[in-house]
Amino acid sequence: MKSWVEFWNAENPIYVNERHKLLHYRMIAQDIRDLVPGLEAVVLDYGCGEALSADLVTDRCLELFLCDAAPNVRDKLKTRFGDNEAIDILSPEEVDALQIKLDLIVIHSVAQYVPRAEFAQLLDKLGDKLRPGGTLIVGDVLPTGLSPVTDAKALLGFGFEGGFLIPAALGLVRTALSDYRKIRGELGLTHYEESEMLSLLEGLGFTARRLDKNLGHNQARMAFAAVKFTPLPEG
Repeated sequence: MKSWVEFWNAENPIYVNERHKLLHYRMIAQDIRDLVPGLEAVVLDYGCGEALSADLVTDRCLELFLCDAAPNVRDKLKTRFGDNEAIDILSPEEVDALQIKLDLIVIHSVAQYVPRAEFAQLLDKLGDKLRPGGTLIVGDVLPTGLSPVTDAKALLGFGFEGGFLIPAALGLVRTALSDYRKIRGELGLTHYEESEMLSLLEGLGFTARRLDKNLGHNQARMAFAAVKFTPLPEG
């Protein structure tokens, strides 16, 4: 396995069953929907995965761009949402070429899979796509020292609430016995201190704060809101 994109482009053991996947994406979509600033907003979900409930977001915005680096994931998105005129499926390169300005950009569960320097460059590029006063949400950031045990407890709690506790427990065992641990060891995950992420965002010209709630079920992870204002011309 050469990259995390390759991992997500193939079948993997992250979701313990279809109910887990469905509830996961529904919760993320609901949380994104709550962040949309208005019905005329143009929104980008960068690194969206399969985004099974993206239509919930389009109930609250004018247009939604879904971007994922994995070609197989984009194919699934096109199959699912090809008839939805409010949703456009883009590659990262197509996001780079976007000429319109966005009101909200969500980059959720991406920071851990990207090296620090590369992630800073990505945030800077995305910031240039925002309208003045637009918001960038960085979600599911792994704090320094986060234990896999804490993530496992969060999954079991989600499984209990969502009615898939036994599959969640079995899924943890299956993941532990799969190649995922080896892949995770080879590719690594990037962790941040809260102050480090705030410093990164502020160094890129954002006004940033940590949100009280992470998007999704795992509240041991962090989410941040960042606004980048364009200075008014002098004179």
